[in-house]
Amino acid sequence: MRLPLKIKLNIRQKIALGLGVFAVCVAAVGGLSFKYLLDIEQKINFVEFADDLSSTILEMRRYEKNFFLYHAEDALQGNERYLSKALSMIQDWFPRMRRLHGAVHLESLRAELTGYQRLMAQLHDHPSSIVSEDLENGIREKGKHMVDLANRLVAFERQRILDIIRSLKAQLVLSLAGLIVFSAFVMFLVERQIIRPLRIIEESTQKIIHGDFRLVDVRETHDETQQVLEALNRMVEELERRQDQLVQTKKLASLGTLTSGVAHQLNNPLNNISTSCQIALEELQSGDKEFLRRLLLNVEQEVSRARDIVRGLLEFARVKQFTIVPTPLKQLVERTIKLISSQVPAGISMETEIPDDLVVPLDSQRMQQVLLNLYMNGIDAIKDGTGKITTRAWVDPQREKVFISVEDTGCGIAPENLSKIFDPFFTTKEVGSGTGLGLSICYGIVEQHRGLITVVSHVGEGTCFTIALPLKSPVAVQEGGKT
Repeated sequence: MRLPLKIKLNIRQKIALGLGVFAVCVAAVGGLSFKYLLDIEQKINFVEFADDLSSTILEMRRYEKNFFLYHAEDALQGNERYLSKALSMIQDWFPRMRRLHGAVHLESLRAELTGYQRLMAQLHDHPSSIVSEDLENGIREKGKHMVDLANRLVAFERQRILDIIRSLKAQLVLSLAGLIVFSAFVMFLVERQIIRPLRIIEESTQKIIHGDFRLVDVRETHDETQQVLEALNRMVEELERRQDQLVQTKKLASLGTLTSGVAHQLNNPLNNISTSCQIALEELQSGDKEFLRRLLLNVEQEVSRARDIVRGLLEFARVKQFTIVPTPLKQLVERTIKLISSQVPAGISMETEIPDDLVVPLDSQRMQQVLLNLYMNGIDAIKDGTGKITTRAWVDPQREKVFISVEDTGCGIAPENLSKIFDPFFTTKEVGSGTGLGLSICYGIVEQHRGLITVVSHVGEGTCFTIALPLKSPVAVQEGGKT
């Protein structure tokens, strides 16, 4: 048994089909209403004819009564004249009445007029003074019956007009109700098939602008919106890959800046090691073991110091999977400050106000990148080389968030630039001095942590960046997120 084929329409076909159905319904309602109006027009004309016919019959009967009362020959002629007029009117209208329900009544009236005409013809054969009573009664009854038929004909057609008007009103009410239901259905489809996907696309693009590269759920609609959402997901994946490259590029740029400082930092332990070795060689012959032991301990300490410097640089440079783990925040900040210490002018102090026991779920490598970018921006903002950069952290138990602020005493940010500082490639530095990617990357990394970064700045007073992170680990990001 073959299953019925399911027809899948795209949005254009759905809209065309909907408009086609709407046009057919409007045409059907309009055509039916026009037919009702034609019927009403025809019946109004017929009612006017029936009124005229009824008036003619009444005039005919008036002459009939005058004849029986006064036995005047001119009354008989007037009766005959109006009788002929009534028959002529019926003869003229009958072809137009064949399809109307009133045609039956009109045919009965014509038959009665014909019978009445035969009875009136008998009056010409009898003198007016000797008209039999039976003939007179027959003529009177026949005339009365004709008047009743004419009145019933008028009443019948008027009732038909009222019936048609009621049917037309009912049809218009039903059509209006159907139009409202159809419009509501169309609005529902438009909202579901077009507006909602467009809203999803708009929200997704806004998230992408702010560094959130989560994929959009795509429903099987088999239309343009599904294609657009699938294309958007492919774009998100590509942007995510490109952002990885940008983060790595920015990291390499930071490494280039840090390397010269690290080389300077390594010179001190290497000089100490070299000096200790030279003294040990000179004192080797004396055999003073305690002195040699102290020299070797000094060498070991300087090696550990150099190893820590190199390890910090390698840890920062290493590429690894995005993973959120509980991290002592104070150690992370101190490690970052130590890494950048060679780039800090002597007049700038790096201060911290962070609880020793504060542990925050985060990716230490990426958050170190954020802190490093904020520190380097703060150093650049202190133009005269004299100032302070303070890192603070505190917990809000009610909101279940931890707040990290990096505040400098630099030149500040102009109000017109505050809304653009997180945009990719936006920079106020001179050409060649910055890429405009640092704060954009910071925003993306904080967004990945399901956090928020904000800025408050006053020109000439300084700038404060505040990062809000959840105290509970965002599992979804931990399992599948990537920078």
